[in-house]
Amino acid sequence: MNSRIKSVDNLSFEGKKALVRVDFNVPLDANFNVTDDTRIEAALPTIEKILSDGGSVILMSHLGRPKGGADEKFSLKHILLDLEKSLDRKVKFAPDCIGDEAVQLSAALKPGEILLLENLRFYKEETAGDPEFSKKLASLGDIYVNDAFGTAHRAHASTAVVADYFNDKVCGYLMQSELENADKVLEKPERPFTAIMGGAKISDKILIIEKLLDKVDNLIIGGGMSYTFAKAKGGKIGDSLLEADRMELTKELEAKAKAKGVNLYLPVDNITSKEFANDAEQGVANSGEIPDGWMGLDIGEESRKIFAEVIKNSKTILWNGPMGVFEMSSFDKGTKAVADALVEATENGAFSLIGGGDSAAAINKFGYGEKVSFVSTGGGALLEHMEGKVLPGVKALEP
Repeated sequence: MNSRIKSVDNLSFEGKKALVRVDFNVPLDANFNVTDDTRIEAALPTIEKILSDGGSVILMSHLGRPKGGADEKFSLKHILLDLEKSLDRKVKFAPDCIGDEAVQLSAALKPGEILLLENLRFYKEETAGDPEFSKKLASLGDIYVNDAFGTAHRAHASTAVVADYFNDKVCGYLMQSELENADKVLEKPERPFTAIMGGAKISDKILIIEKLLDKVDNLIIGGGMSYTFAKAKGGKIGDSLLEADRMELTKELEAKAKAKGVNLYLPVDNITSKEFANDAEQGVANSGEIPDGWMGLDIGEESRKIFAEVIKNSKTILWNGPMGVFEMSSFDKGTKAVADALVEATENGAFSLIGGGDSAAAINKFGYGEKVSFVSTGGGALLEHMEGKVLPGVKALEP
C-alpha cells in the first residue's frame, strides 16, 4: 500500500464524527431483502474501531444505478435491519444525504452512535464529482474514512472529491487489506505464480492480461473469451461467444506469452449446448471442433484436469472470471473445478487472491469464501489497480 496513506489505526476518533464511505451496494431480492451481506460484514471492523475509540460514524454509500433522482427501490433504508443485526446496535437513518435532516442528525450524533445516509446516487452530482455536493457531504463529519474499495476506481464526489475538504483523511481496514493483498500478488509473488482469467470478453481483460504476462509463470484462460482464441487458430466454435475484432489480438497475446516464457493454457475441450438454458441438450466437443448450432458454455473434463493440476502446483494464484456459465448448475463444473483446486492449493500453503465480481460470487456460491486467502470486494477496482492505473479513491487519501 502507498506509504503516504494513513489508515484508521493512525488516528484516534475520540469525540470525532467520522464520515465513512462504505460500499453497501448489496444485492436485494424482489421483496428488498439483502441476499448477500458480504459487503456489510466487510465494513464492520472499521466501524467498530471508530466506535471503540469513542467516535461516532456517519455512513454513506450508493445502491444500484438509480436514474434521475430518488427511487424507492434503491433506498438504503432496505438494508437498515441487516446493518443493525450485523452491528448489534441501532442505526439512525437520514432520508437524504445532504438535506437539512442529514445535517441535523449528524450534528446531534453522540459518541458511539451511527447514522446511515440515504443513497448518494439520488443526486447526479455524486457521479459527476461535483465540488459543491462534496462540500455539503464533508460538512457532516470531522474525519474522512474511505473503506469502499469497490468504488475506488471512480472519481465520484464521495469517493475522491470529498477528501479535498478534510485535513484528516484515512483508509479503512477493508481498503487497506485490499491494497496490501493486491500488492502481495503483484510485487512479491512466491513462485510458481498462476493467473486464471475467465469471463465473456477479452476486451475487458486485455490490459490486465498484458500486465500479467510480465509477472506470471502460468496463464490459464477459460470462459467465453477462450472461443475467440480457438476461432483465431482456425477452429470451429459454432454459435459460441466471439469477438471477431479481437482475433488478431489473441495471436499477439499467444506470441507474447511464448516470448516471455509464460505457459499459456487454453481449454482443450468444452461442454456445449444448443440453447442458453440449464435444461437444454448438452454435448461435448474438443476445442476448435464445436459444430454449427451448438455453443460452448463451460470447459470440458480434460481441461478441468489440466487447469486443476497447474493450480495445485502453484504458490501464488490470482483468479478473475468464471470458466463457464456458472450461474446454471449444468455449466458450473469448470468453475467449480478451478475453485476446488484453489482451495487445495491454499491448504497446501499457496496464496490465493479472488478478484471480485463473478469470481467472488462463484467462490461464495460454492461456500469457499473462508477457504482461500483473500476475496476482493472490488472487481473493476482490483483490475485497474493491477493494470497499474491510479485509483482516484486511493489517490485522494494522500496528504
